[in-house]
Amino acid sequence: MTKQLLPLAIGGLAIGTTEFIIMGLLPDVAKDLGVSIPVAGHLISAYAFGVVVGAPILVALSSKFPPKNILIVYMILFTLFNALSIVAPDYNTLLMSRFLAGLPHGAFFGVGTIVAIKLATKGKEAQAVSSMFTGLTLAILFVVPILTYIGHITSYKWAFFAVSFLGAITVLSLFKFMPKLKSLKTVTFKEEIEFFLTFKAWNIILIVAIGFGGLFAWFSYIAPLLINVSKFDPSSISYLMLIAGIGMVLGNILGGYLADKKDPIKVAIYLLSFMVFFLLLVFFLSENKTISLVLTFICGVFAMSIGTPINMVMVKNAKNSEMLGAAFIQAAFNVANSLGALFGGIPLLFGFNYNYPALVGAFMAFLGAILCMIFYKKYHS
Repeated sequence: MTKQLLPLAIGGLAIGTTEFIIMGLLPDVAKDLGVSIPVAGHLISAYAFGVVVGAPILVALSSKFPPKNILIVYMILFTLFNALSIVAPDYNTLLMSRFLAGLPHGAFFGVGTIVAIKLATKGKEAQAVSSMFTGLTLAILFVVPILTYIGHITSYKWAFFAVSFLGAITVLSLFKFMPKLKSLKTVTFKEEIEFFLTFKAWNIILIVAIGFGGLFAWFSYIAPLLINVSKFDPSSISYLMLIAGIGMVLGNILGGYLADKKDPIKVAIYLLSFMVFFLLLVFFLSENKTISLVLTFICGVFAMSIGTPINMVMVKNAKNSEMLGAAFIQAAFNVANSLGALFGGIPLLFGFNYNYPALVGAFMAFLGAILCMIFYKKYHS
């Protein structure tokens, strides 16, 4: 990773931390604010909704400006909105701050994707994009568990203080290391949005929203899977999650490497197909502790390896609207998060065991692979 790409990785670290930290702190937040855990869970949905709303709107409004300036403004907003979570006096204020904090998320990654490609060595564009998402995966692996522990023993507000600090560090690193680039927008908004009125664009978006939802159908219920099916002690779950986290870090790197070496849509087809296979193994074999641990790592690898290839598919096809396309991909990832958790939980409502969300995840990943094949057959040249 070059120093020019470092600010994007730090930004990914900050964004990944704020996205996932609330999940581990829900009981603490609920107790502090005097609400139930299901009601506190709306804080997760509020952030995801902010991502979906903010990604296309902020990119559309700001893409005519130099990307360095855009990224700095996004991260200033990110820092301020997360700081609002520190001083939020009640549930409704915290809910609004979480929605606002989500607004710059997809826009930052959308612009950052194109900037990373512009700054990359020729032939290593996808690896440059994956370096930005390395920050996000490292947040899942290291920062979120540490801040969750600190939040448990002190106050959840210290976690948001840390997130705001990471946002401020990102702003400073953008000022210092990010080179000045000319505006990346060369067309009018009307011309830019035309691509997203085609099935081709929505084919790509649906690949993410449905196919990547397979990851979240499995990952949203991984703790009860390991406890109730694999029979691990509940006290060991935080350590076992590190195995999935390590897999995700390596998978992100693998996805960037493969997308540079091979056709990204073919890479996505193969990765989603492997994901189907291994999620089926999770469904059938998770009662064995050793196999369960191996599958936790492998599923982490294949789940996170899909991100960069599908980003590259969008960028290569969204001519004149690459930034908006990359922003839409981030919105689609958050839709996948919601759909995966929703559909993965349906078997549990009917009393089935905690290995069934993985079966739902395998089906969603299979649909994603089918959508990839449709795209390859219909649009690939």
